[in-house]
Amino acid sequence: MMARTALGLALLLVLSGCASQMDGAVQQGHPFPGFWWGLWHGFIFPFAWVGSLFSENIAVYAVPNTGGWYDFGFFLGVTVLGGGSVFGSKKRRG
Repeated sequence: MMARTALGLALLLVLSGCASQMDGAVQQGHPFPGFWWGLWHGFIFPFAWVGSLFSENIAVYAVPNTGGWYDFGFFLGVTVLGGGSVFGSKKRRG
């Protein structure tokens, strides 16, 4: 049973690599999303993820984007603005 579940998850992961999306702003001639959009998308990630479960029009990550700067902003948005690490807030017993 465990091997079957792992195989199913691996197959879903591989197939998700085929997914693509075009940002509406890019189609209208605007520049690709950069650092600030990545920061915003990272901050709203939990809400966008829940919304993406119910609607095909909601995405959690803009593709295409400017690359490294968008990724850096997204990372900061998820980790810093989005609540950070749960592990840092736990007290150690000792």
